[in-house]
Amino acid sequence: MTGPGRRSSTFTRLLRHGFTDASAAERLLDSVELAPIRNDPVLLEALGATADPDLALHGLVRLLEAQPDPVTQRQLLDTVIAAKPLRDRLLGVLGASAALADHLARHAGDWQALVRYEPQDLHPEVEEFERGLAEATDPVSLRVAYRRCLLSIAARDVCGTTDVAQTAAELADLATATLRAALAIARAAAPEDAALCRLAVIAMGKCGGHELNYVSDVDVIFVGEAVEGADEGKALRSATKLASHMMRICSETTVEGSIWPVDANLRPEGRNGPLVRTLSSHLAYYQRWAKTWEFQALLKARPVAGDIELGEEYVAALEPLVWKAAERENFVADVQKMRRRVVENIPVAELDRQLKLGPGGLRDVEFAVQLLQLVHGRADASLRSGTTLNALQALAAGGYVGRADAAQLDAAYRFLRSMEHRIQLYRLRRTHLVPEDEADLRRIGRSLGLRADPVAELNREWKRHASVVRRLHEKLFYRPLLDAVAQLAPGEARLSAEAARERLVALGYADPASALRHLEALASGVTRKAAIQRTLLPVLLGWFADSADPDAGLLNFRKVSDALGKTPWYLRLLRDEGAAAENLARVLSAGRLAPDLLMRAPEAVALLGDGDGGSGLEPRSRGHLEQEILAAVRRADGAVQAVTAARGVRRRELFRTAAADIVDSYGTETKPAEADQGALVDRVGAAVSDLTAATLAGTLRAVVRDGWGETLPTRFAIIGMGRFGGHELGYGSDADVLFVHEPREGADEQEAAAAANRVVEEMRRLLQIPSSDPPLLIDAGLRPEGKSGPLVRTLKSYAAYYRRWSLVWESHALLRAEPVAGDEDLGRRFIELVDPLRYPAEGLGEDAVREIRRLKARMESERLPRGADPKLHTKLGPGGLSDVEWTVQLLQLRHGWAEPGLRTTRTREALAAACAAGLIPAEEAAILDEAWVLATRVRNAVMLVRGRAGDTFPSDGRELAAVGRYLGYGPGHVGDMLDAYRRTARRARGVVEELFYGA
Repeated sequence: MTGPGRRSSTFTRLLRHGFTDASAAERLLDSVELAPIRNDPVLLEALGATADPDLALHGLVRLLEAQPDPVTQRQLLDTVIAAKPLRDRLLGVLGASAALADHLARHAGDWQALVRYEPQDLHPEVEEFERGLAEATDPVSLRVAYRRCLLSIAARDVCGTTDVAQTAAELADLATATLRAALAIARAAAPEDAALCRLAVIAMGKCGGHELNYVSDVDVIFVGEAVEGADEGKALRSATKLASHMMRICSETTVEGSIWPVDANLRPEGRNGPLVRTLSSHLAYYQRWAKTWEFQALLKARPVAGDIELGEEYVAALEPLVWKAAERENFVADVQKMRRRVVENIPVAELDRQLKLGPGGLRDVEFAVQLLQLVHGRADASLRSGTTLNALQALAAGGYVGRADAAQLDAAYRFLRSMEHRIQLYRLRRTHLVPEDEADLRRIGRSLGLRADPVAELNREWKRHASVVRRLHEKLFYRPLLDAVAQLAPGEARLSAEAARERLVALGYADPASALRHLEALASGVTRKAAIQRTLLPVLLGWFADSADPDAGLLNFRKVSDALGKTPWYLRLLRDEGAAAENLARVLSAGRLAPDLLMRAPEAVALLGDGDGGSGLEPRSRGHLEQEILAAVRRADGAVQAVTAARGVRRRELFRTAAADIVDSYGTETKPAEADQGALVDRVGAAVSDLTAATLAGTLRAVVRDGWGETLPTRFAIIGMGRFGGHELGYGSDADVLFVHEPREGADEQEAAAAANRVVEEMRRLLQIPSSDPPLLIDAGLRPEGKSGPLVRTLKSYAAYYRRWSLVWESHALLRAEPVAGDEDLGRRFIELVDPLRYPAEGLGEDAVREIRRLKARMESERLPRGADPKLHTKLGPGGLSDVEWTVQLLQLRHGWAEPGLRTTRTREALAAACAAGLIPAEEAAILDEAWVLATRVRNAVMLVRGRAGDTFPSDGRELAAVGRYLGYGPGHVGDMLDAYRRTARRARGVVEELFYGA
C-alpha cells in the first residue's frame, strides 16, 4: 500500500499524463508485474503519449500477466524501458486497439514481432507478408499469423511512421498475401480440384485500389479456365469449390475470430451469377449486359492471387471496355444517380455520423475522382490508377482539377481515412460510423494528434473537412463539362491535327485552316494552361458549331484566352464552375455585340459562372446599380473620371444582360431555352432601362459635384420618355428624356436656368466621349416645341406650355413619362402636372382621335426607309411595334381616366389591363402581345448579331441565320422564321385595323 501523500502525487501525475480513471491506473501500477519499472518516469511519459493511456496500461499489465515465466516478463519490461522504438510501437498499439491487446494477451510472444521492424525496414510489401504467413497451414493458424502481421502495420500507423496512404497500401498487400495463403490451404485440401483448373483471384474495391481499411470486405472476382486437356465444365466446378473454400477460410469465425469477409458480389450478375466464370464469359457479359456501375467498379480490378497470368489477361481484356464506358448513353447521369441513391439509403439516424457514405464523406471523394477518371481517362492514360489519391494527383497534374481543389480534397480524404482507420482499429470491427461516446471520440482525437481538447478538436476538424469535401464534390461531380466530354465520339477528346481538321469540316467551320491555327495556338505546349485548353476545346468546338458562325466563336475565344492567358482564374472558371464554359461558347458565337463588350473588359467573363452561389447572369436591381455607380462617383477625382467609371459599370452590365439573353434564348445542355418569350423581352427591357437610369443618376451627381459642390442652385429632375420611360429599352436604344428644373428659394432664375443647361450639356458630352465604353446618347426631342424649344424648362414653364399650347401628339408622348433620375419630389410633381393631359377626363374627342390616326399614317409613309420590305420592318411595318403601341396608347388616352390599370408606361401591362377591363377581347390582346414581343425580340437579335441597331432582318445570310438561331430556329429554317414573322404581323395588323382605325 502507498501512503496518502504518495497516492495523491501519483494520482495528479496520472491525470496530467492523460489518464481518465486515475484510481484504476494507480491500482494497475501497483501490480506485481510492474514492480520493477513502476517508478521509472519513462513508463508514464510513454503511456501518456498514447491515444488512450488507461487502455494502454491495462493492455500492458495483461500482456505481462500472459508471459509464461518471470524471465520473459523481465525481458519484456527491460525492452519496454530501454528500447524506445519498441516502447512506442507496443504502447501505441495497446492504447489504440483493444482487439490487438486481446490478441497479445492470447499470444504472449507476438509482441516480439514489433521488434523486427526497425527504420530501415519500414514498408514491407506482399512478399514479406507472405513470409509472415508461410507457416499457416489451417484457418486458425492463418488468423494468428494475420494478426501478427497486422500488429506491425498498426504499430507503424499509430506511431506516425507511415501515413494513411502507406498504411492502406500495406493493408492491401497483407490482404493479397492472406488471399494467397488461404487459396494455398484450399488447394492443399483438394489437390484433385486444383489439378483441373486455373483460378485467378481479382481484387476489386479498396483492396484492388491498394487502399484497404483495417476491417473491410475484401471484394474479389474469380476467373477460371480448364487446364489443357480437362473438361471445362468440370474444371469450373473445381474452381468454384476452391474459390468457395478460400472465401470461407477468410470469412468464417473460429476460436481466433475471423479475418474479414471475402465478397464476390461485384461479379457479373452479382450473387445470382456463377461464382467462377471463364475469361470469355466475363468478356461477353461486360460487352452485352453490364451496367454503368460495373465498369466503374472495374477501375480498381487487380490480379492478386492464384494464376496471375490469367488475372492479367482478364484485366487486359476488360480494360478497353472500362475506358469506353463514358460513351454509354446517360453515363454521367447514371453515375450521379447512383451516388444520390447511396445517400438516400442511409438510415436517418446514421446520416450525420456516416464517415464513408454520407454527404461530405469518403465516398464523395471517390465518386468524384472516379467519374473524372472515366470521362477523361479515355484520352489520357495517366489518369488510369485504381488508387484514389494517386488518381487525384494525376487529375491535378493534367489540369482536370484545380491544384488548390486537389490539395484540399487530398487533405480531407487523408483525414477522413485516418479517422476511419482509428475507429476500426479499436475493436477490429467493420464500421464507418463516428462513435457518439465521448471516451471513444477522445481516443480517436488523441490518436490523430489532437491533444488540447481532443473531442472538440476532432469534431471541428471532421466537420471542416466534410464541408470541404461536400463543396468540392458538388463542384466536380456535377460539373456540366463532364457530360459534354462524355458525349464526344471516340477519339474526339484528344485530336491529332488531321483529325481536328476533319472534325472542323464536319462541324461546319467555313475556314478550317484558320480554325486549326487557333487550336494550335491555344493548346500547343506542355504548360498547365495548354493542358486545360486541350480538355476544353473538343467540347467548345461542338458548342461553337451550334451557332450560325462557329469560326467567329472560336476566333473570339482565342482573343479572350489571349487577353486572360496569365489570369489564374480564367481557365479554372471554365473547367470547374457551373455552365461557364458553355455559356461563354454561346455568347462568343452568337454575334458581335456581346463579344465586343467582352473584349473591352475580358474579366467580365467571370459573370458567366455561378458567382457566390447564384447565377452571375442574374440582372442587378436599379438600386444595386445606382449604389455601385454613386460609390464609384464618390471615389473619382473629377467628373471625367467619375463618368468613365459609371460607363465602365454600364458596359459590364450591358454584357451581363446580353449574355443572359443569349444563354436563355439558346439554352444549354443543363438548362432548356426560356419558353416564355415575353419574359425574355421584359428582362432585357427592364435591365437596360434600369442601367440607363442608374448611369444618368451617377453622371448627374458627378457633374453637379464637379461644378457646384453638393448642391445645384436649382432642383433638377430627368423624366424618361418613350421606350426608356416604358422600361422597354433595347441594347442600342437612345435615352429619350425631358429635363425639368425648379430654382431653389432665393436663387436667381437666370443663373438657375444657366446652371441647369450647363448640367445637361456636360452630361451629354461626358456620356459621348470616345472611349472603349459604348456611348449613351441622350435625346430630348420629345420636349415642348421639339428641337426648337428650350432644352430645359422649369416646372412652371411646362405647366404654362401644356396649359396653352399642348398638342395631341404631346399628350400621346407623355403616356410614357416617368421620373428616372434627379430630384424625386420634382419628378413626382411633374407627373402630377401631366397626368390630366395623358389621361384626359372623359377621354379623347373624335377630333383628337382622328388627329392621332393621321399622325400615325404620316409617320409610316415618311419614315419607312426606301426599299425596305414593309412586311418585315419591325417598327413601322404592318403589325409591328408602332401598330401595337399606338393601338394600346389610344386605349390609354381614351379610357385611362376611368381605368387605373391603364395608367402605366409599359406596353404589355397596359395591354393586359385593357383586356382585363373588357376593352379588347382576350384573343385579340394575345395576338397583339405576341406580335409586339416577337418584333422586340427581332430588334434585340439584330443588335446582338450585327453590333448595331436595326429595324429589319439582316440581308447577309449568316447574320440572318444567327437571328434565327436566337429566335429558336435551327439551321436551314430561316424561311420558316420569316414566314412566322409575316404571319404574326399580319394577324396583329388585322386587330389594329379594327381597334385603331375602326375598320
